[in-house]
Amino acid sequence: MKTIKGPAIFLAQFVDSKAPFNSLDGMCKWAADLGYKGIQIPTWEKFLIDLDKAAESKTYCDELKGKINSYGLEITELSTHLQGQLVAVHPAYDIMFDNFAPDHLKNNPKARTEWAVETVKKAARASRNLGLDVHATFSGALLWHTWHPWPQRPPGLVEMGFEELAKRWMPILNTFDEQGVDVCYEVHPGEDIHDGDTFERFLEATGNHKRVNILYDPSHFVLQQLDYIEYIDHYHEFIKSFHVKDSEFNPTGKKGAFGGYNNWGDRAGRYRSPGDGQIDFKTIFSKLTQYGCDVWAVMEWECCIKSPEQGAREGAPFIQSHIIEATQKAFDDFAGADIDKEHLKKILNLK
Repeated sequence: MKTIKGPAIFLAQFVDSKAPFNSLDGMCKWAADLGYKGIQIPTWEKFLIDLDKAAESKTYCDELKGKINSYGLEITELSTHLQGQLVAVHPAYDIMFDNFAPDHLKNNPKARTEWAVETVKKAARASRNLGLDVHATFSGALLWHTWHPWPQRPPGLVEMGFEELAKRWMPILNTFDEQGVDVCYEVHPGEDIHDGDTFERFLEATGNHKRVNILYDPSHFVLQQLDYIEYIDHYHEFIKSFHVKDSEFNPTGKKGAFGGYNNWGDRAGRYRSPGDGQIDFKTIFSKLTQYGCDVWAVMEWECCIKSPEQGAREGAPFIQSHIIEATQKAFDDFAGADIDKEHLKKILNLK
């Protein structure tokens, strides 16, 4: 068993034009003062990390890491959630997802995809230069518009979709393999990898590529009404990244899992700050520890009620209170004794 590392915080949702959220030093001091020990860095925020430099310069990475370490913090993972999303976009979503792309790539899906692939590859090299072994991202989606199909899906469509998704990711996965870094896909609605079955489809389509792994975030499973505890039993060997984010599902006679096109605050399923929702984090931390999952517990703040400032203040002690110091001995070791084969035979009454 391994003790989960933490507490850590994903910086993406806290970035702002105002201090301290507009500089790396400011965010590091803020996080450290709140009791966090690690930060997950969104690579699309250039003031936090210059991905081009990080991919090419070990010196730049050493200086970046040194600055972060000076605040008593470690980098848990780099994130390419936005760029990973752009690896696979169905045309129905082109206009909305263009917001994630540089201006010169807007209205050019082919060039946007090529840019996304190369950018995520850069994150592989940057991760190695920073001494990181895992990376957080999204898979993107070619099939999401068919998840509740009407008219019905034609035979072979899903298989073709995952073949294409794997085709786009294979060069990226191979780059990560060259760098010795695992790719952790956040299992998330809106992505083609959004539950256990779809993770297995993608894994199979990549030929069981050894760098295909999971960023486990239970909040997304509550909204799907998926058993987030049993999920760990099935996929613990792939869970190498962990978001601590809460959620709740309160269906009524008017709305359920589909949400009724409502804003987050009015949906049956909605995200909450850790401890404010329905997720059994005590059991989650126990399971992850029991299975020896070597992960950072990273708070991702998304709440439709509580302020981000309060969520961040409460997040570090919440995570700390759930981290289990993994035991290295059995509770009844005191009653044991040195024994040999002959002694065992006597216990079994063997001649």
